[in-house]
Amino acid sequence: MSKLTKQSLCPTNTTPTSGKSRRTFLKAGSTLLLSVFAPMSAHAMQILAVRVWPAADYTRVTLENDVELKATHFLVKDPNRLVVEIEGLILNATLKELVAKIQTNDPYIKQVRVGQNRPNVVRLVFDLKAEINPQVFTLKPVGDYQHRLVFDLYPANPVDPITALIEKGEWHKEDAPATATSNATIPKAEKPLVAEAKEVKDHKDTKEVKDSKDIKETSPANSQIRMITIALDPGHGGEDPGALGRAGSREKDVVLAIAKRLKAKLEQVPNMRVMLTRDGDYFVPLNTRVSKARGVQADLFVSIHADAFIEPTARGSSVFVLSEKGATSTAARWLAKKENDADLIGGINIKSQDRHLAGVLLDLSTTAQINDSMKLGKVVLKEIAGVNRLHKPSVEQAGFAVLKAPDIPSILIESAFISNPEEEARLTDDGYQDELAEAIVKGIKKYFAKNPPMARGKIA
Repeated sequence: MSKLTKQSLCPTNTTPTSGKSRRTFLKAGSTLLLSVFAPMSAHAMQILAVRVWPAADYTRVTLENDVELKATHFLVKDPNRLVVEIEGLILNATLKELVAKIQTNDPYIKQVRVGQNRPNVVRLVFDLKAEINPQVFTLKPVGDYQHRLVFDLYPANPVDPITALIEKGEWHKEDAPATATSNATIPKAEKPLVAEAKEVKDHKDTKEVKDSKDIKETSPANSQIRMITIALDPGHGGEDPGALGRAGSREKDVVLAIAKRLKAKLEQVPNMRVMLTRDGDYFVPLNTRVSKARGVQADLFVSIHADAFIEPTARGSSVFVLSEKGATSTAARWLAKKENDADLIGGINIKSQDRHLAGVLLDLSTTAQINDSMKLGKVVLKEIAGVNRLHKPSVEQAGFAVLKAPDIPSILIESAFISNPEEEARLTDDGYQDELAEAIVKGIKKYFAKNPPMARGKIA
């Protein structure tokens, strides 16, 4: 064998050059191994934001991230706990903030513990105050939000809606009728109601004349007066802020303040009581708002909003009702789409929706309901005109999902344009809110003067 061949197969001597080559090879190999395993930690997900929305209806916890999170969960009893494990996640300071965000008055969560359960898996343990029925789901990016992982903690034994309405009301149980009558009447007669009935006599519309006779026929001294229930719906809430004003006002805050003022005024009217679809800063899906109103057998449904447009010069108040045949204007169609998109922003668990109920609420609107809604809308719009200029002089119609209760006259009020700096200032002013609420009350009272509520079975 030649010297060259022997040295090539069995090198016996290591020169400085060959040693350097071996070290280079090992270094390259270790770099390759690091490049294979490094992404597992370098790309581990970290939470961008955490939010908690406590409410009597349910508590919502939201974790926001730049990619979709995968989670598993299970319940533990004695004591009650909800355990959530999130894959591909590294514990960071933002996620730790969740601990401090749990409020002492949260109806369902006592406290939460957060920890790195194992590499790339974070565990959340919610210590609970009551037995719950959790819903855990994800939401795709929409609006200003990225991917969201949502935990909705509903009570395992929800309170009956009518019982809750009575408990929250500022009236005595003895105010409720002992029995139902076939000739239910409007609230105790007041001068404006009598005057309104008198004006109807001179009207050319024969149907309205008939309505005035009905008022007389249902007002004998021995007739019993049943409670009138009104559902007030402050739009948006929680994850959904609604429209934003240039000065930083949020629609969800403004309309809740107006709704609370309106509730207080309506409950000063004899035999009227009010249910709020939300009484705090939390999100309520559109079909849930409608089902809440139906759950308390509401006589009216009034949804309150604050309009917005790309041009800050847009201004004025509006009233809308449902349309079976399409929107009455391009602006009404655009607004209905914007309001219907609230479910996308606020975030609903599609899998948990009752498809049968949704179908009833969204498809079973009736001509009678729309006609009654138009009557209500006209008198309310006329009263609002004395408080603020109108965006349109007549009631408009469009396919608002929140107005699609088939058996409840329903209107949506755009109180003013929050995108208009001047009207934004008015919307946040106590005086304007009070005047607007008073105008709506007057409109509702005039509506019932001409359209006494039908008799029904006792609900309280």
